[in-house]
Amino acid sequence: MPTTAIAPAPNPVPTRPPVVRTRWHALPEMRWAAAALGLFLLGLLAQVSGAPGWLSWALYLSCYAAGGWEPGLAGLQALREKTLDVDLLMVVAAIGAAAIGQVLDGALLIVIFATSGALEALATARTEDSVRGLLELAPETAVRVTEGAEQTVPTAVLAVGDEILVRPGERIGADGEVLSGASDVNQATVTGESLPAEKRPGDEVFAGTLNGTGVLRVQVTRRAGDSVVARIAALVQEASRTKATTQLFVEKVEQRYSVGMVVATLVLFAVPLALGENFREALLRAMTFMIVASPCAIVLSSMPPLLAAVANAGRHGVLIKSAVVMERLGTTSKVAFDKTGTLTQGTPVLAGVRLLGSLDEAEVLRLAAAVEHGSEHPLAKAVVRTARERGLSVPAAVGFAAHPGIGVSATVDGRGVAVRSAAAPGSPAGSRNDSPDDSPNTGNTVVVVELDGEPLAELSFTDRLRPEAPAAIAAVSALTEQPPVLLTGDNADTAADVAARTGIPQTRAGLLPEQKLGLIRQLQHEGERVTFVGDGINDAPALAAAHCGIAMGAASDLTLQTADAVVVRDDLNAIPAVIALSRRARRVVIANLAIAATFITVLVAWDLFGDLPLPLGVLGHEGSTVVVGLNGLRLLREKAWR
Repeated sequence: MPTTAIAPAPNPVPTRPPVVRTRWHALPEMRWAAAALGLFLLGLLAQVSGAPGWLSWALYLSCYAAGGWEPGLAGLQALREKTLDVDLLMVVAAIGAAAIGQVLDGALLIVIFATSGALEALATARTEDSVRGLLELAPETAVRVTEGAEQTVPTAVLAVGDEILVRPGERIGADGEVLSGASDVNQATVTGESLPAEKRPGDEVFAGTLNGTGVLRVQVTRRAGDSVVARIAALVQEASRTKATTQLFVEKVEQRYSVGMVVATLVLFAVPLALGENFREALLRAMTFMIVASPCAIVLSSMPPLLAAVANAGRHGVLIKSAVVMERLGTTSKVAFDKTGTLTQGTPVLAGVRLLGSLDEAEVLRLAAAVEHGSEHPLAKAVVRTARERGLSVPAAVGFAAHPGIGVSATVDGRGVAVRSAAAPGSPAGSRNDSPDDSPNTGNTVVVVELDGEPLAELSFTDRLRPEAPAAIAAVSALTEQPPVLLTGDNADTAADVAARTGIPQTRAGLLPEQKLGLIRQLQHEGERVTFVGDGINDAPALAAAHCGIAMGAASDLTLQTADAVVVRDDLNAIPAVIALSRRARRVVIANLAIAATFITVLVAWDLFGDLPLPLGVLGHEGSTVVVGLNGLRLLREKAWR
């Protein structure tokens, strides 16, 4: 882990324009859903305003056409494969509702299903956009060195064994091994480390990571298509496809229920007719059965409470991307957290000063801040910020110099002051043999402040922990009845320090993206339903593969699009709150299903063994729909979140 400060890159690489994101109106599903919603609202307005009946009917039927043609066509195609698609059944139920004069209810069903499908299509398109953006992290060109001659070539043509030159401020063009040079490389996009990593000959570097102030010669070890960044993109796509088939529980029930209802309707019409019953009576009885047994109330048993929970979560800063996600969150059995940017704020702070010379702490900080004022390194900013917070007068420094992989130096008040990495070769601190038990810096990044070559003090730095992290971890543990796990690309000492401060007993450190993904899948193989919380590009594969993926609000674009939910306000307390809300929603769904099943059972029995009037059957059917709908809306209340 680097501890030196870096100066501004002298040759910054121009930033690439952002990847164009798919607009909602570019998707046909979104356009048809918007048209269906608009026609439904116009029809409702015409109905309540006393306009002629034919006008509201025309608008509602137009809504049927706009929102129902695509699921209807897909359902017919499914029938060819001997599968009864639930969307087709909803279209048939909506047509049946219109046939007996309940066109409003049918149009509402059409709007709900069209909107759900459109949002899923938009989420898929945005994820594909973000994957393309990830692949563009790696530069398009690199400087290849052949027999001493430099040539700028596309990174796609680089072969294993080629040597490339990486200047200060440039992005590294390929995965490789450092042959010569020293520098600090910001590789947070791949490993999630909060600080740039010190690179020397023999160290591994990754395509798309940002070089600091040193010059590196790198031997290519992987082709562009096999780089870590490319593998992240492939893992995200593969994991997303795996989860794409997930359905609401009620949809799985509907598959069997729908087939049984259709068969029963046909039997109820054909058998009495074959036994000599009047055609009109047989048709009326079968139609009444189809209406009272239709799964409208069952469908609405789940959607209103889940959507109400989604809306409630949104009011409290948590964006849930679908009703399926809201339902899955409640089944979470274990939560895994990333470290940097998730449990911590990703900003180093000065944790302690260990004096080694005769000067006091204030004077050491004053001299160190004077030298670090000219650096852009995160540790340098932490030193300067601390000096300002303590009201120290920072003198001017002259002759500032950055030494890649070692530190920075300058002249302050006529004397030579240097801030060096404790691990740098020749560092006095780096050669000591302190026991971990005796050192206050375990898990921290350490630099040494020197005056005229003599050590003055050790400065130790740690990542700033989110203040709400310990309470959030405790709440998650209570909900799932087992402690969460910490998965991070950072080093083991730093991970252990954060785990100890937050109360997480199980930690895995030094993980690359595919290793995080592998651990998530291992937990799932063991029967756990894992919710993963992260923020970096390196977290995207794990977010995509987890039972539920939650991104913190400051996450990368790919992470936000891959995750199932986003904590917009960046508050960890929202994690246990939204899991608890999902569990309440699931309980309401179960209660609604019981209500709907009771209504259907009573009405069907009345129709089969008695003489159920059609208007009364419609009233009972619609009544059950209203009851389950209102019951679900209870989750909009503030109390449901608390």
